[in-house]
Amino acid sequence: MPEVEIRPVVISDLPLLSSLEHHYQTNKVWQMERSIADDQVRVQFREIILPRSVRVEYPRQPDLVGSCQNASAVILEAVLNNSPVGYITLWENLASNAAWIRDLVVRERNRRQGIGSALILAGQEWAGRKRLKRMIIEMQSKNYPGIQLAKKLGFEFCGYNDNYFENQDIALLFSRPVKMLNP
Repeated sequence: MPEVEIRPVVISDLPLLSSLEHHYQTNKVWQMERSIADDQVRVQFREIILPRSVRVEYPRQPDLVGSCQNASAVILEAVLNNSPVGYITLWENLASNAAWIRDLVVRERNRRQGIGSALILAGQEWAGRKRLKRMIIEMQSKNYPGIQLAKKLGFEFCGYNDNYFENQDIALLFSRPVKMLNP
């Protein structure tokens, strides 16, 4: 893994972070199947292999400025060789006592080098300092690379929200307990 520094975002880095490649490539997706019979609703997801790799656009416009102005949110950035290469946005959700990961973005040429993992682990520390109990990460059902990362880091599937994103994509939710830090 390259030597990466994780720190709270520097305001002057926001334009560069917003311009990072937010799209991703995948050849697998989680497909939702829903059936209704005898007043019972059954929903299940299954992994589908696509006939070819597809480029998937990010489901929302990055609003890093808005996140910076929200007192219950934090943006952490990954810096490599004095250049921002990724970021994570975390929102404190008091109702569920959870840190909610809304965005996890790494510059395309720096992906699969442990930077996303480092950002999530730094988010875990932030959540621990806030005394939150869980971390929840949301992602598109098409985001197979993100699903694999979440599972690798101990997140478990905990739900979904149909038509969640602006483009009407399904949001998958993964959760894991936060390791509490000493005050």
